[in-house]
Amino acid sequence: MKISYFIYLICSFLLIGFSCTKEIKISKEDVIEQKVDSLLKLMTLEEKIGQMSQIRHFDQAADSLITSNFIGSIIHTQGPNPGKTALEWQNRFYELQKKALSTRLGIPLLFAVDAVHGQNTFDGATIFPHNIGLGATRNEKLVEEIARITAIESQATGFNWVFSPCVAIPFNEKWGRVYEAFSESTSLTEKLTKAAVNGLQGNLENSKTVLATAKHFIGDGATDFGREGGNTSLSVKEIETYLLPPYKVAVQENVGAIMASFNTISGISMHAHKALITDTLKVGMNFKGIVVSDWQGYSRFGKNDIINAGVDMVMAVDGNVIGYQKGLKEGIENKAVSIVRIDDAVRRILRQKFRLGLFKNPFPDTTLANKVGVKEHRKVAKQAVRESLVLLKNKEKILPLSKETKKIVVVGEHANSGGLQSGGWTINWQGTKENYKGATTILDGIKKLSKGEVLYDSTATKNHLDVDVAIIVVGETPYAEFFGDIGHESNQLRLTLSEEHQKYIKNYQENGVKTIVVLVSGRPLVVTNQIKKVDAFVAAWLPGSEGDGIAEVLFGDYNFLGKLPHSWPKSEEDYKGEYGPNFWDNSIETLFPFGFGLNY
Repeated sequence: MKISYFIYLICSFLLIGFSCTKEIKISKEDVIEQKVDSLLKLMTLEEKIGQMSQIRHFDQAADSLITSNFIGSIIHTQGPNPGKTALEWQNRFYELQKKALSTRLGIPLLFAVDAVHGQNTFDGATIFPHNIGLGATRNEKLVEEIARITAIESQATGFNWVFSPCVAIPFNEKWGRVYEAFSESTSLTEKLTKAAVNGLQGNLENSKTVLATAKHFIGDGATDFGREGGNTSLSVKEIETYLLPPYKVAVQENVGAIMASFNTISGISMHAHKALITDTLKVGMNFKGIVVSDWQGYSRFGKNDIINAGVDMVMAVDGNVIGYQKGLKEGIENKAVSIVRIDDAVRRILRQKFRLGLFKNPFPDTTLANKVGVKEHRKVAKQAVRESLVLLKNKEKILPLSKETKKIVVVGEHANSGGLQSGGWTINWQGTKENYKGATTILDGIKKLSKGEVLYDSTATKNHLDVDVAIIVVGETPYAEFFGDIGHESNQLRLTLSEEHQKYIKNYQENGVKTIVVLVSGRPLVVTNQIKKVDAFVAAWLPGSEGDGIAEVLFGDYNFLGKLPHSWPKSEEDYKGEYGPNFWDNSIETLFPFGFGLNY
């Protein structure tokens, strides 16, 4: 009998005895609380600090650290994969879980992954449109179903905890993570946050559900000038009005975790912001879950200050866990960190492990391993693609295209790349430019549906000027986090199309070819001149693995349903201030307002 299960049984028997003696009915939540208290009393300081530690499965000596340092959680990030197949991923985590269960108290591990648009770290998983596209659908039921599938495919690859949804409210499209958020609208984000949390968590004891994480608390998308990890200078009232409501919804839905943000609020690091993490979130909003740090939060944002502020679990990766655990233990011993704070953190972690049923069923469900990227999941992803597309222009009703159109040229590398159409956080942290397993492209879809001749001109140099129509697919190359900030030294990203992509359009439009532009991007871009000149313009966001769904709408199998989740900028001048255009500030003139979207 596993020690963890033995402890579980002892706690259960004690509670049954208590219930019978008192002749009262104890709620499920009370049962969990008493189990947590019983287990907490058995723990040494080292075991408590261990529960507050998260490392990568491929960190140096990770296997031995689980037993020697009582690690509480494992994360998978960019780096060596646990295996090639879903079952191999499960088997790797199965072995790590066995090590945790072999410790004195046998407390099971949480296995975490950034599953932000599907289980996007696994090649072959169903990759959904990024959140900005889901915001364009405004479809709560669809978002909940997507989250439910994400949970299944995450569990199928061995994970019981996901770092999603992102519930940021972007204030400036220069921010490199705009696509991770649903919308500039707080009310729309509230609705979709509720759907996402419910879809991911469901009944947490079910092997098909995972612990959800609302992120990044707070102000990540509202930094001055859209800088990742920058300063958020909003007033307390503005934070309360625009940024906090989605977190309140997540807490009301009993979200299991909330991740601290890289940014500062009025000069104070959010990781060390006790007034917001403890006083506002934990006390004021009655959040009972785990506050987890972001990458290297302990060493980057004040060490024990972040623990005192209310961070419960630290992402101590790249070999930093020993220094973190040593520093925290010294802080406790010299009274810089109270044991009350430590007990609160560990209690929150154990609570979620009991909610997940890990003490009874600590291992992945092997029967789910064949559920990754299955047809029924991809069907939902394709529907999300269809509903996310926003039609911005349709001159003389050129759309829908007739399938009988004799000759079509499809232009641009984005039309023929599953990686380019999916954006960051796809297979790799920074995404990929290549096709990946199971993905269909926009070109695939056009070739499948068209009954005429379909030509492909990847760089607009073949001059197929005798065609009936050119479908030109342009956009951004994949990026994630600060690598996506416009103006960051690491990139050459801009608020407009690249010169090369502008030429793609000119080469056909200026030669009299009817031109339909499909924009693949993680944010609205300044394309005012292009929209004026072309016949039709479609904002496709980052559609994910089911790119052929775009063709189905272009050819009229489905109508356009998407509505802009962001106000659309008119010029680069719109971004000279701290924030970009948005629907609650009329001082900046937009090209298209929030909620705009045409149909046939």
